Amino acid sequence: MAEILFVSSAVLIAYCYFGYPAILAALSRALHQPIRKADITPRVSLIVAAYNEEKDIARKLENAFALDYPADKLEIVLASDCCTDRTEEIARKFGERVKVYRSPRRLGKTAAQNRAAALSNGEILVFSDATTDYHPASVRNLVRSFADPVVGCVAGRLIYQDTARAMVGSGCISYWSYESSLKLYESRLASLIGVSGCMYGVRRSSYSGLDRELSSDFVIAAEMKRLSLRTVYEPEAICFEETNHRPADEIRMRVRVIEQTITALSRYREVLNPRQHGLFAFQMLSHKVARYMVPWLMIAAFLANVAAADSSPALGGTLLLQEAFYSAAICGLVLDRLGVGLRLVGIPYYFVLTNAAAAMGLIKFLMGRQHILWDPVREASQE
Repeated sequence: MAEILFVSSAVLIAYCYFGYPAILAALSRALHQPIRKADITPRVSLIVAAYNEEKDIARKLENAFALDYPADKLEIVLASDCCTDRTEEIARKFGERVKVYRSPRRLGKTAAQNRAAALSNGEILVFSDATTDYHPASVRNLVRSFADPVVGCVAGRLIYQDTARAMVGSGCISYWSYESSLKLYESRLASLIGVSGCMYGVRRSSYSGLDRELSSDFVIAAEMKRLSLRTVYEPEAICFEETNHRPADEIRMRVRVIEQTITALSRYREVLNPRQHGLFAFQMLSHKVARYMVPWLMIAAFLANVAAADSSPALGGTLLLQEAFYSAAICGLVLDRLGVGLRLVGIPYYFVLTNAAAAMGLIKFLMGRQHILWDPVREASQE
């Protein structure tokens, strides 16, 4: 029984991280669904969600003014979730160039975005974070895919930067490079199952108020699917974001995102039905549901391998490999705390860190704990 448990757990983990991407790549080549693009310039509302972002908001707004997009067709909106610092004051110094919409009470990021979307006037709503820098051509490239009427949402390409050269930052960049390749394949095959909150655009005609308890950048793809519209990836719409530098901050962020994603999956169970949603359901089950099983599969694989290690040389060898992998992760944690970066151990370290966050996110969900309000982790708070 221990041998069977080990092999089945190892196979499922391998499927999540290697099998699914391989199948996805093959299907995306065989069933590629191209998107019609055109150099259009619809009216755009750039909505920047913010809670206490006084450190970064001026730079973000200056970055928005520098976009290569017709000024008379670009509306810049600050969606304040009841900021208590100088964020709104700084934004108002830009005068009529920035519209500041403050929520009546603090209800979370999604609620602030919903209100700003209702008050803005763009044909396309582009959502951004306050710490994200856009390439000048990003919005122009993002809206090209809306020339195709089957497209309801377009996700931009996020590039993480690690100026502090922290171990967790290095791991994040490697992980995100892997995730970006999956986004490209999923987009070509059918539709993305989620977007990055740093940059994504939605047709106003397709956007309705989202549940404030959920992460908008995940559920928007499910909402588009309900409308028989596609969510696609535009790698030429580029934005930049700094990684977290401390493992505690990364875990805190990941736990919040994963808990909200699991909550959303429970609310949108219909999109997990392959009979109703075909390839989209396959992507959801493989990329999200199976992925959140990995922490428990890792535990099962290790314990089963320990129990069965003496039964054959092969199982003794796999146990040594597992021990080496987790030793490298522990080494990564120690080196990270010492401020030493080593890419060789950075990947196993980040892999274990993200799966620990997934386990904590699931436990919080099962305990009925909801994380609606968000407190962005910023360098200012770390000084």
